[in-house]
Parts: sequence; C-alpha cells; structure tokens
Amino acid sequence: SPLISKGVSRGDRTRRKHVSMKMLRFRSPSIRSLDQEVLCTIRLLDDSEISCSIQRDTKGQFLLDHVCNHYNLLEKDYFGIRYVDPEKQRHWLEPNKPVVKQMKSQQPYMMCFRVKFYPHEPMKIKEELTRYLLYLQLKRDIYHGRLLCPFAEAAYLGACIVQAELGDFDPEEHPSDYIRDFKLFPKQSLKLERKIMEIHKNELRGQCAALAELNMLQKAHALETYGVDPHPCKDFTGATAFLGFTATGFVVFQGNKRIHLLKWSDVNKLKFEGKTFYVIGIQKEKKLVLTFHTSTPAACKHLWKCGVENQAFYKCAKSSQIKTVSSSNIFFKGSRFRYSGKVSKEVIEASSKIQREPPEVHRTPLLLFQSPVRSQRGGPGGEGVRLHREKENNMTRSHDDILSLPHSPCASMLPTPVDDTQGGVSLLFSSPVQSPARLLRELHADPDIQAQLEAERQRDRAYERARLAARSPVSGVLTSGLRLLSSNKRVNSCLLSVARFVAMVMCILLVTVPTLLLLLESDIDVSFLHEIRQTPEFEQFHYEYYCPLRRWILCRISMALENLWSD
Repeated sequence: SPLISKGVSRGDRTRRKHVSMKMLRFRSPSIRSLDQEVLCTIRLLDDSEISCSIQRDTKGQFLLDHVCNHYNLLEKDYFGIRYVDPEKQRHWLEPNKPVVKQMKSQQPYMMCFRVKFYPHEPMKIKEELTRYLLYLQLKRDIYHGRLLCPFAEAAYLGACIVQAELGDFDPEEHPSDYIRDFKLFPKQSLKLERKIMEIHKNELRGQCAALAELNMLQKAHALETYGVDPHPCKDFTGATAFLGFTATGFVVFQGNKRIHLLKWSDVNKLKFEGKTFYVIGIQKEKKLVLTFHTSTPAACKHLWKCGVENQAFYKCAKSSQIKTVSSSNIFFKGSRFRYSGKVSKEVIEASSKIQREPPEVHRTPLLLFQSPVRSQRGGPGGEGVRLHREKENNMTRSHDDILSLPHSPCASMLPTPVDDTQGGVSLLFSSPVQSPARLLRELHADPDIQAQLEAERQRDRAYERARLAARSPVSGVLTSGLRLLSSNKRVNSCLLSVARFVAMVMCILLVTVPTLLLLLESDIDVSFLHEIRQTPEFEQFHYEYYCPLRRWILCRISMALENLWSD
C-alpha cells in the first residue's frame, strides 16, 4: 500500500468560508516514478478544496479514499469524483485506472467530489454525516435547476434549507426580507420567498439542523427528478429531450415533463454507435427500442457508461453478478466497460453493520447561500459576500436575457454539459462582450498570431513572384507542362482511390451477404449463430427490414415469371 504523508491544513475547515487546502502525497515503491508527481485539486461539496500530489501510476480509488478519509466517511459507495475535459465533456473518474491516463486536461488537474448514486431511500442511510453530504448535493441540484419541483414542494424545501442554515426564526435578528439574501433556486419570486418565510416561521420551529436536513431529504427523494443528471439530446423526431438515470430506472424528460419511464427490470440492453444511443427493453410485453442522438460521440459514450453503472448499481443483487458489457452490434467489437464497486443492496447491508460512534459533522454553509445574518454572527467580512452577490445578480440577469418567459422552480430543465464547479449555469449563459478594436489588439499581440500572419505574408509574396514569372513564354510552357503533369497525377490518384474503395466494398459484400443469408435462412443450430439470432437487434432487423424485403423480391420474381409464361 502506498505511504501517505499529510501536509498542514490552511484555514479552518469547519466554520471558515475561505478555501481549505490540505497537501497529500501517494508514494509508490517504484523509484522510477518518484519524480513524476502530478498536482490535483479536488473541490468538495462545501466548496472547500483539497490539493494533493500523486504519482503517474496512482489509480482513481486512492483519490476517492483520500476524500472519504478527510470526511471520516464510511458510506462512501454513493459518491464519486468527476472531472471535465477540455471539450467541456464530463466524466466520472474510474477507480481501477490511473488518474493520469484518464485526464486529458493540463496540469494541475481539477476534480469534484459529488454524489454519484442517489440512495433510493435516504432513511436507510446509517450515519448523519452521509445524510449531510447528500443534503449538500441536493442543495446544489436545486440551485442549478436539476431538481425540479412544484411551488408547494419548492417552498417546503427552501424552508428546510433556511431552518438548517439559520435555525429558528428570530424577529430580532431576521429582518422582514431575510430570505432575499438566500439564493435557493435559479429564479425565485417574491411569492415563493414569502411562502418559504411562512413555513420557516410556523412549521419548522424547534427543529435542529439534522432534523431539518432529514425532512428535506424525505421530501426531495419523492420528486420525479431526484437523482437525475440530465443529458441533453434529440429524439427520433428531432425534438430536444433530457435523459437521466434514477434508482427506479431510465427516464426521459421534455421541458419539465417526464414523458417516459422504463424500470431497470424492463431494460435489457444499453448501447451506442457514434452519436446514437439505444435503449432496448420490454414494455407491456412488447419489445421496445428507443433511439436518441447526442451532440458528440464523447457525450454519447459518457451517457452509455452512466447508464451501465446505474443499471448495475440499482438492479443487481450482488456485485458478483455484474458482467462486462459491450456497446457493440453484431459484427463489431465496440467499447467494453464493467462497473466495479458495490451495488445498492450491498451498500445498505454494510451500512446496517456500522457500529462506531457517530463522527462529528462540521456544517459549513456554502458561500452561495451566505446571508448578512451569518456575517453579523462572526462569519467572513461583508466585502466578499457583496462581490459574490453582485456575481449572482449578473448571472440572474443573464438568465432573464435568455429565458424571457416567467419562471417558477418547476418551469425549466437546465442542460448541464459542463460541471457546475467549472462555471455551471453561468458558463451556459455567459457571453462576455468585447469591442472589435480591443479584440484585434489582443490578437495581434499574441506571438502565435504574429507567426501565422508572417507565414501568410510569405505565401502571398511567393504567389506574386510565381504569377510574374508565368507571364514569360518559356515559363508559360513549363508551367503548362507542370500543370498537366500534376493534373494527370491527381486523376490517377483519384482513380486508384475509387478502385480501392470498390474493392473494399466488394470484399465486405462477399463476407457480409453470405453471413447474413446463413443467419436468416439456414436452420443450422450452432451456439454462436443461436446467440446472435436471439439478440433484440437481430430480431428487429429480421422482422422490420429483411422479411418485407424478401416478400417484395419474391413478389417481383413471381410477376416476372407470370409475364414470361403469358408471352
């Protein structure tokens, strides 16, 4: 096992709002890799950060274990570490692969500790610490528009958050508009704030922070979008849809309405090809194939891997039942992936066996929800809060520019193609404006841009010299000869490419057509052929495409024979 040396924490991790830093090094027995250390920063659910230096062969599980040790967390199978690549595509860090081989961005690496699998029944969570971390995740989901809820549920959830953050309502400390300083939803109306204050004053009095958080979890887990990380895509009609995976099964949303739910017991297979994602299952005793199109192949593969992991976690009874799955069709290998970890039932059983004294929970309010009341009680100064509030107001104005329609907490599903810690909603709607003159000055000051401009000038000068030389008779003849020779070479290369393409197509047809006929028309009962015939994709191809084509060909042949005999 690697040796772990901990550095000194910078700042108070319990009550201070500024970033906490903690240095860690993973040592390997390999002397060759001691000087190949990589700096990583992991952002936690309370917006504090842990910085650590790892070796190039350190696997993802070490980072997850380190964060769990930082929290003193035992029920760690619900959580994972997420990162964003340079193309703004999100990924979950795989525990059994080296971190360096998974990250595609430049050092230092930036990652986030988040809830990966939402518990189907939060009441079965054994320790208060785990419930508190789930509460922090749901609070982020509400603010970033991922957890949609009707007005009444939104008001109750907001009141639970305020009760957990401030405690009981005190008229001497809380002004009449104290909820205004809490950013709870992407857009919160005055009517919603008044309802939150009413519930906070009358219904939640006397509840401690842990009880208020538990009530919030109970209400949130009953919502349709609980645990849904929406993946934007297009359905077969071209309409925008959002796909997600929950403890119940696979869900499809359009806007804020759930239009499809396929339980995990009815899902037979998840697959993808390029930018197309397929869900194959059974519904009402009929086979069902759902098709969706993502923006990029990377987004489609990420969607497929998330579905495979969620299906294994919530559907399997034991981790030993998990199998390696493939995205392949019949003839191609495709991507292979296997979820490694405990399943939901095993996590619940392990939680019931925890016998230790409950660890101390250090509740640190997110700066996102910082209010003047907390600042007066000894929190950080008001200047940072004021600047952060101005940033939130700018972000809200961006929302108003993009979404001009009236907003309620249940009226929008925000796509999340990037991680919320990398800018989140502000990245989606931010559009900094610069004057053309300033932009040109910045471009021309760039050395790379200067080199490109100089190369273009040299090409222009060379072209002008060639054009002047081509005006003389001798050079004109030479130029014509060269052009003819080059054109002949281009024609020959084009013909060669076409010949290669035709040969490749013929080879494929000579192999594919006999194989298909063997599968479709023969009765040879070989195990390999039998397994292929039983796949949903092959049956769909056989009944929807091959059978109609065969009937059409036979009809044409019979008509031709009748005409021949009549003549």
